[in-house]
Order: sequence, then structure tokens, then C-alpha cells
Amino acid sequence: MSNDSEEAMNENFRELYPGPMANLPPLRFIEPLNLNNEKFKYPSEPYAYVADVVVQSEDVIDVTEVMNKGIRAAQWDAMADLRDIIAKGEKIGWFVVHNGDRDLAQQERLRKDENGAKGAESEVIEAEEAEASESKYSQGLSEQVARLQVHNESDGKGDTSEKIDKKASPNPAQLSHHASVVTEAQYARQARSYHSDWGNYNSSHTPARVPDTKPFDAAFRGKCAQNMCYQTKIRPWETNDLYRIDGMRAELIMDKVHVFDKKEQFPPNILSSTTASGSFGSQISVYQRMVLDVVQWSSEYKRLTVDGISYEYLGTGSATLPKLPNLQSAKPLSVAYDSQYSNFTFTAGPVVITASFLSSVLPDDLCRTSIPLSYLTTSIESTDNTTHDVQFYSDVNAAWAASENNVTVQWDLYEGSNKINGSGGIARGSSSIYSWFVYLQKPYVFAEEMDVPLWGNFTYSSTPMDAENFTFQSGSSSNLRFQHVIQHSLQNLVDADYRPRGTQEPVFAYAHDFGRVSSASVRYTIGSVQEPAVRYLSTQGIVSLQPWWKRCYGDIHQMIDFHFNDFNATQLLASQFENQLRADVNAYYSNNMAMVSGNNTPSLPPVYANSTQGHNGTDQYGNEYIFDPSNGYGYLDPQTFNGIAIPDIQEAEAYYSIVALSARQVMGAYTLAIPPSSGGDTNANNNATDPLMFQKEISSNGNTNTVDVMYPAMPFFLYANPNLLRYNLEPLYQNQEGGFYPNEYSMHDLGSHYPNATGHVEGNDEYMPVEESGNMILMSYAYYMFTNDTTYLRTHYPILRRYASYLNLYSLTPGYQLSTDDFAGRLANQTNLAIKGIVGLSAISQIALLCDDPSAAANYSATASAYYTQWESLAIDPSGTHTTLAYHWRSSYSLLYNIYPALLLNLSVIPPSLYKQQSDFYPSVSQIFGIPLDSRHSYTKSDESMWAAATCEPATRRLFVNGLA
Repeated sequence: MSNDSEEAMNENFRELYPGPMANLPPLRFIEPLNLNNEKFKYPSEPYAYVADVVVQSEDVIDVTEVMNKGIRAAQWDAMADLRDIIAKGEKIGWFVVHNGDRDLAQQERLRKDENGAKGAESEVIEAEEAEASESKYSQGLSEQVARLQVHNESDGKGDTSEKIDKKASPNPAQLSHHASVVTEAQYARQARSYHSDWGNYNSSHTPARVPDTKPFDAAFRGKCAQNMCYQTKIRPWETNDLYRIDGMRAELIMDKVHVFDKKEQFPPNILSSTTASGSFGSQISVYQRMVLDVVQWSSEYKRLTVDGISYEYLGTGSATLPKLPNLQSAKPLSVAYDSQYSNFTFTAGPVVITASFLSSVLPDDLCRTSIPLSYLTTSIESTDNTTHDVQFYSDVNAAWAASENNVTVQWDLYEGSNKINGSGGIARGSSSIYSWFVYLQKPYVFAEEMDVPLWGNFTYSSTPMDAENFTFQSGSSSNLRFQHVIQHSLQNLVDADYRPRGTQEPVFAYAHDFGRVSSASVRYTIGSVQEPAVRYLSTQGIVSLQPWWKRCYGDIHQMIDFHFNDFNATQLLASQFENQLRADVNAYYSNNMAMVSGNNTPSLPPVYANSTQGHNGTDQYGNEYIFDPSNGYGYLDPQTFNGIAIPDIQEAEAYYSIVALSARQVMGAYTLAIPPSSGGDTNANNNATDPLMFQKEISSNGNTNTVDVMYPAMPFFLYANPNLLRYNLEPLYQNQEGGFYPNEYSMHDLGSHYPNATGHVEGNDEYMPVEESGNMILMSYAYYMFTNDTTYLRTHYPILRRYASYLNLYSLTPGYQLSTDDFAGRLANQTNLAIKGIVGLSAISQIALLCDDPSAAANYSATASAYYTQWESLAIDPSGTHTTLAYHWRSSYSLLYNIYPALLLNLSVIPPSLYKQQSDFYPSVSQIFGIPLDSRHSYTKSDESMWAAATCEPATRRLFVNGLA
């Protein structure tokens, strides 16, 4: 892998896995060649070695000496933790990797020599011997070394030739000519296997596996018995390497970027993947961390027993058990989701299982929103109209409370608020709520490791419901799971042997036995509960803020009790929000048909199965299209070759699917906290009517209240409850107005890592001054536009003017600044960043009018208009067809999503001609996934794509919306 590729991979790993990567040196990534694959010029295996050290040898390798170059014992745990995340079950050890580059290069030189090509001097080798060498390339290292010679090529390094005796038996001295040593770790990574053609690749996801060791011969096995295996070293990917960087970035940070060039090549749905014969929830992806409800159950194992046969439908707990004839996987049937639920159905012999996950999105209900728990209701229905003997089993492990497998955890079981150590004779129909509490023996308050909080506890609750027999138990995972397969019940015991989760993995289980029934249902609740919730710098000093739910319900037991018994009421409220969301989407698309479909009346979309075959046709708007799945261009107009929207999707349904999931993601990133009391009292202000709202920047570096991450959530808050935007902005205003931030522009975030909202008193936060100053002004004005709360603007007008002063100086020419797309790097005078500052100046002119400052309003308005005129001359390509990525950078482009707030807030600084210009241009650079973020990359961002879509005409908007959905 090239240096650029490795640098990008390390950057992604540091973002995704900050815990283990903090204790590791920069990693090396070695992609082995597949010597048996004759289809591609540079065939790659669908996995890579991940290593801390790579040593290339030109001579004999002293294995013991090389082994000393690896990481030390203190770092070994970090490597093991990384292995457990990206390739659980793979072996950590020492590996010898054969370097095939020399051999391939030599064969190429031989061909040139035979054709009379001039170049490097080479010893004469018989053509048939070279042919034999090439044809048997994959047959093993011993045969290779016997036939290949190292040629004396004048490469400026003064290398001398050396001939290997064809009759000599292979030994480490000879093997070292064609070997690299990759130490410490080999992870079989699911990765893409690319064609040599630009943009054309096979996105198959091969199950992780240990590389084959067959090519070793007996002699070499005996000399190198250090768990080594044989593979080849990857050849640099030449010009295609840039494309591979983008592809790997997209695969590793799916929340930020999406780069799938063929619709049918999207990986399996992360919420429903059952690939590799796994049950639901067995295939975990990075993005799953962000899905509000389903991710919470990814460390849980669930099973249903019907007439003595056990069917696992969540997790892979059976992997640790011996093969049992009465244990098998349930068969997935369907997946459905909306803004509240994810519902999955399975067949389990003569019954259908429905697993219904509910994490309610209730933006108007602060108390219910503040509860950090989710529901799972599992129900069964007989399919043959008869009764069956039915038992439910469920357990969770300690990964909820400990990210590391060598840290001791403790646990307790409560019946209501009473701690119990096990009891028998639980009455059928009992209303008692049983709750497992699991927590670190030595907690670290306000600390996280790999996104797992290191304080508080995780709770897992259930009740007997209508089961004939309800039992519980904690203990070793394999013991409990095996026991229930055999006995269909647990022993009502609480294991007192507190231990790390890596030692006889402790699990915490419930079992419901319903006897013979045709239908049954069980309910569980689960969540991670932290008290206190946030560490906050205020005028009273650094204080610990309690979660808002304490103000509503009292202690944790009262909160759990309310939540469990509130299921029916929560269901009703959730359905009301869901119905309103659907109605609003449908109303827009039915009441604004001209805006939706342009001049054409839409018909039903065409119906066809996605396949690898190209096809042509006419979409529901009467537009002809061509489609070739062998490239990444998507659906094209056959006349202009501009992109058109995916034709077999209704835009209304596509848009609904996006906003439904977005609502869940937005609300899942926030914590509501009780503000500190005024007057010097550092205790919680339980009489407060408004909470403080804290956001975790998920799946990146974990900042608290990152301004440019709050900003994309703004449209949801304005739709659902504008007060949430005010609660979110308030901690930022308190910090900066309290004198805790020294810079004249807006701060980037309120703390380097959630839940520490302690600001940046030294002013050394990430440098995005135009980005964040513009965001703060625009969010504040947007809140007013949706509430008419002028008092709010007047309160913060002084600091808003301070931000505006900075924009006045630097918005037109931002210089070498970062934008919100910081992963793309710095760039001088970004067109899209500059227009944000100009739109921000237009907004502050309106704020000044509302704050009775007409002179300032006139100045800001005049500046915004003058800046826009100059911006057009700097930012629009001379062709007049589109804006450039940066000033005067011909042939470049980017999504101009920062003009959306001007449209949203009725700011006239942007003329209609600019919206139309961009709308007309985007289809000319579209891909199957939509429009690239900019011309440097083949990825995009979902939030910015939707903002750009909102500024476009119907046909272009559909291109964005359908592509994202």
C-alpha cells in the first residue's frame, strides 16, 4: 500500500478507534497479492495485514532480532483491543510475507528483453524457463526461488547481481531475497477488490479468514516455527492508488462519507445483516454505533425455544457452544423502520418472531426524551393455528460497561429498588421489574474508552409478564446458554465472582417459559445510565450536572419503573409524531406538485429488480435513461449524459426514509441536563424550567457541542421543536459570554471530549473561525424566525456582533482555514466557506434591525451585498456554469450547500440565478450515490447533499434524494 494510502488509513483508524490507537505507533497495511487470480493486472486479496512494524530484507533474516522490533507488552493489549474491534478471532503473531514485486518486475523485464527492448542489463534466461516460472508462480516459495534470478540492473543504487543455485534447497538465506517480515498483527479485513480500470471494482465483502499457509514447504516450517505464514506483498497501485484511498475512507468512516458506485453493490443493510450465516446483530459495523436503538442491543444474545428446538435470532452466542442438534438460527423474513421503530421478523419452525425495537423520538416531551433507555418487545405467533411449547431466553454481556476485557466489572440484580441475590417462586403475572445493574469496579467519572462510558452503569430490565415460569441468572456465557438449551430455564442465581469480561465471560440473563401457547410476548428495556451526566465549566466553577430525568422522576429505580410501565403511553406519543411526520412529507409532495415534478405529471415508477445487467427505459416523469452497472455514473440522459434520479423510487418515499432515520440519529446524540443553580450554589437547579442540552460528536473525535455539527441538525430542531436549538446553543453562549474563551470569533466546540463541557480557556480549539462564527449567527437568527423570540436575540446581540466583526474582516477571503469538512483538509479561500460568511453578514443585518440598531443593519447589509458581487467574480468558473471549489481554481467544483440558509431564512443576498446555475450543473458530475462533495474526492456527505438538494429544481433535487435513499 502506498504512503498516501497508509496515511489515510491511519487517520481513519485514529478517528474510529481512538482508544487503542492512542497506545500504538502508526500502523502499516500490507495487502497480499492473489497469485491465482489471472483476471486483474494487480490482483489483491480481499483482506490486509495490519502491523506495527514491517521489515524488508535483502539478505538473511535473523528472526529473533526482528522480533525485538515489535511493540512492547504495554502496547500488546491495545493491539488486542484493535483486533477485537476490526477482526475478532484473528490471531496476533509474527508472519513472514513473501514479496512478489521483484518477481513480477523481473518477468516484465524478461518480456521486454525478448522483444528487443533496451533498458536494464539482464542475464540470459531461457524463455521456456521463464514461462515455467510464471505458470507455477502460485505453487510455492521453494519452486519460485529455484527458478528466479536477481538481475544486475543499473538503478543508481549500485546493486550487484546474485544468482541463486537452482538445485539448492530453499532455506532462510535464500528466501529472504523475496520476503518481508510483518510483525505483531494480521487482521483479515473485509475490503474491496479493485479492477485495474479507474472506477471499476468488485465490492464483494469476503468473510474474514486466516491466510492459507499451504505454500510453506516442510523445511521452512521447521526452521521458522514462530507461527509464521506465507503471503505476498502488495504492489504499489500507481495512479489507481488515489481511487483506492477514497474507497477505503468511505468504507471505514461510513457516517461521514458514502462512495458506492453501483446501486447493487451497497453492503448488506447494517441493521439487518445476517451474512456469513450469522443471526441478526452478528455483523457489526462502525455506522451501527450511531443507530439509536438497534446498536444498543448489539452485545445481547436472544433465543427462542419452540417444541424443544432453540432458534437464535439476535447475536451469535451459540458460537461458544458445542454443536447441538436442537440449536439453529431463525430465518430472517422482513425489515421495516420508521422514525420510532425498527421491526424485524423471523421464522422459527412453526412460529413467526417479531422483534420490535423502540427508542421514541418525542421532541416536545423533555422528560421522556431525557430517559436513556430503549424498549425491545419480542412476540411470537403460531403459523399453523395450533399451540406450541415456547420459551424465551435473553442475556447481555459486560461489554456495555467495559470497553477492555481485562477490567473488573461488578453487577447486582434488583427487584424494584431492592437488591436481591436470587430467590425462587416468582409468581406468574408478577408486576415486579427485575433489573441487572452492571458497572466498573473502579469507575472513572466523565471518562470514555472507545465510546463506552467508564462511570455509571448499564441497566437491563424485564418482568415475568404472563409467563408460567420466569427465571434469571448471571454466570459464564457458555454455561448459561448451554443450560437453557438443555433445561429451558435458569436457576435464579446471582454469580458473586466479579471479574473482567474477558474471564469466563459473565452474562446476565432472563428466561420466560410460557408453556403451550399460540402467541406470547416479552418486553425488555436497556440503557447506559450516568449520574452525574456532564462536567461543565460555569461562573460557579467546574460543576457536575445531573441528568434532566432526575428532575422528572427521582432516582434511577423510579426512572426505570416509570419507563417500563409507560410503554403504552410512549407508543401512543411515538405514533403521533410518526403520523405527523408522514403527513407533512405527503402534504408537501401532494400540495406542491409543480415544485415536485416540474412540468411533467408523474406516473408510477417503473418496477425492475436490481441486477448486474444494464438496461434502458423511461422513468415516471417521461425522461429516457440509460444505465450501465459496470460503471459508477448511475442513470444518465442518453442525449446529454447528465445524471437523472434513480427511476424506480418515489421521491416522497425516499425523502421520508431519510428524515425518519435522521430524526432518530439527531435525538440519539444529545443529553439533557439540569443547569447549575445561580447565586454561587453549585448544586443542581431542580426548579429550572429549561435544560441545558449537550451533544456528542459521534463517530469522530467525540467533541462536546461542536458548532458545525449542531448546525446540520438545525432543520430538524426548527421542524420538531425550535426550543431544542436554544437549549443546545445556551451552554456555548454561557461559556463565551462568561469570559472563558479569549478569541474574537466563535469557539469550535465546548470541550475536546464528551461529556466534558469545560471549554477552551486557552483558545486552542480547532481553528474554524469563519465556519463557526457564521453558524452561530445563522442558528440564532433561525431560532428567532421560527419562534419570534426577539428577547433571545437582544440577549446575545453583543457577542453576535463580535462574530460579525470577524466575518466583516475575513468572510470574503477566509485564507487558509478549515471548513466543517475538516477531513478534506485546509484549502485557501474556499468558495463555499466564503459564501457562508456572506450569508451570515446578511443574517446579522436582520438581527440588528430587530435589536433596534438600524445603522449597523445598513452597514452589514451593504457589506454582504458588496461582498457577494466580488465573490461572484472570484468563485464562478469563467464558463459561467458553476462555482469552483476555491477561488480561480478552474475545472474544480463543490457542493454549494451554504446557500441553503439564505433560502430557508428568506435572505435576499443570494440571487435566483445562482440557485439555477448550480442546479443545472450538478447532474453533469453526478454518480450513482449522488453528487461528490467536491472535485477532489469520490465521496459525499449526506447532510450537505440534502442542503444542496433543497436549493435545486425538482429533477436535480430528485437526483440527490433518491441517490441518498
